[in-house]
Amino acid sequence: MKKYLYTLLEEKEIELDDTFDITAKGNLHIFEYGAIIEAILSTTEEEQQAIRKMLVQIDFANGSIKKYLQHLAQALI
Repeated sequence: MKKYLYTLLEEKEIELDDTFDITAKGNLHIFEYGAIIEAILSTTEEEQQAIRKMLVQIDFANGSIKKYLQHLAQALI
């Protein structure tokens, strides 16, 4: 999974240290994409496979990988 994620980010030109922010309950949270990848890698094998399946579907449909990673980051708030 690790190799897949890093290859995907490289192909999509998403840098690990690129940041994005999410405002939740009036608080600003700033994340690096690399932190989201590490969080994904710390999940169970089953969860990783579900995330990979979704990433493949998004990529196939030319959707936004960044938006999906931002969506996953909400679970870290």
